[in-house]
Amino acid sequence: MSNRLLFSMSLSVVLGGCTLMPKYERPAAPVAGSWPGAPVVIHATNDVAAGVDWREFFDDPRLQNLIAEALENNRDLRIAALRVEQARAQFRIQRAALYPGVQGNASMVRQKFSGAVTAFSGGTILTTYSLDVGAAYEIDLFGRVRSLKREALEKYFATDEARKSVQIALVSEVASQYLTLQRLHEAKGIANQTLEAVQSSHDLLRRSFEAGAASELDLRTADAQVQTARVSVASYQQLLAQSENALILLVGKPLPDGPPSGKSFRQQQLLADLPSGLPSEVLQRRPDIIAAEHNLKAANANIGAARAAFFPRIQLTGNAGTAAAKLTDLFTGPSGTWNFSPQITIPIFDVGGTRARLAVSKIDRDIQLANYEKTVQTAFREVADSLAERSVVEEKLKAQELLLDAQQKRFDLTNARYRQGVDSYVDVLLVQQDLYSAQQELLQFQAARQLNAVTLYRALGGGWKE
Repeated sequence: MSNRLLFSMSLSVVLGGCTLMPKYERPAAPVAGSWPGAPVVIHATNDVAAGVDWREFFDDPRLQNLIAEALENNRDLRIAALRVEQARAQFRIQRAALYPGVQGNASMVRQKFSGAVTAFSGGTILTTYSLDVGAAYEIDLFGRVRSLKREALEKYFATDEARKSVQIALVSEVASQYLTLQRLHEAKGIANQTLEAVQSSHDLLRRSFEAGAASELDLRTADAQVQTARVSVASYQQLLAQSENALILLVGKPLPDGPPSGKSFRQQQLLADLPSGLPSEVLQRRPDIIAAEHNLKAANANIGAARAAFFPRIQLTGNAGTAAAKLTDLFTGPSGTWNFSPQITIPIFDVGGTRARLAVSKIDRDIQLANYEKTVQTAFREVADSLAERSVVEEKLKAQELLLDAQQKRFDLTNARYRQGVDSYVDVLLVQQDLYSAQQELLQFQAARQLNAVTLYRALGGGWKE
């Protein structure tokens, strides 16, 4: 019996490298070899972008503190980390199937037998004590168990990459929301300055109206301008509250009131000149693409397990121990027991269930392949859009600065002409509205430049390193 067991184990070792998994080859990326409108980059530069730590990319001390708090307290990231632990435990469960399972068992059985079936007319009571160790092991001749283990391992890797994607998204969202909050503070300041200016003009015009030097139309127009400015200030106050609430949700706790102090909106300096590199290099560094490829490998491994279901399964079970009628005799005398029961299961007829499961596994592999290709295409578009925006945002910003300068000069001239009695106050108010709009639009373009840098940093895979 021991020779047979030795032969079976030797056979399993010989066939240990045999699996029915299809050979995996990475699919070609279904995207162009360079970014639209960008020159071909010969050397790899994506390491600079993806390898830049978020503490280096964001130099605002308060923003750094908020990102650190978010990485510690954000519930979405916490859930992603727990899913990694769950996938790792699932892999350990599947890996344990490669080794024999050993269990110990101790029991006492006290049983009364009927006198009608025993030699004793009154029946008899027997007590049996037993102690044994049992083992079970599946000889993985065709790689079914190893295929399932590989599938669990790839899913674990995919889950860990998904956690990195959540971290990238969290870092960029906290930064974007913080910069938006800074912009709204700056915009509210401009609105307050405008309100003070129109209120001062309104008060001066009212005194002129009371002295008979101004018309009621000018007064009512100035009054409407004051109310419009107040509405604008109130609107920014509401946006500030909502933006702060969104930031609190991302951070996962109330925003700290103490140090470190942050920089103002105009003091923010982000690394805008991130090198884009080649798509084939950049896209393979993004965690979401790596996760999609691991899911594809997992589906590929599952095909091996489905194929192995067509072949026999060999299960070896046995136990050895001791049994006696008295507890004191459990380890003395002829009390040893053992049994060995190899079992082979051969699929004969299951109404096509095994073949259907193989078809399902192949379809799942095709689904994961399409998902991988879509993830690559989505990442390509995100980077291309960010690069396209970066190429024109500076031109827009320069043009808006020139426009603001022109509107400021126009306002100064119109205001001087009004004081000289050449233009009406309505003309001044119209020009002042244009000046206010130009100031707010310039602020939006400046924010767009900062948010574009954050978006490009995220698209290139930066922000996940611990």
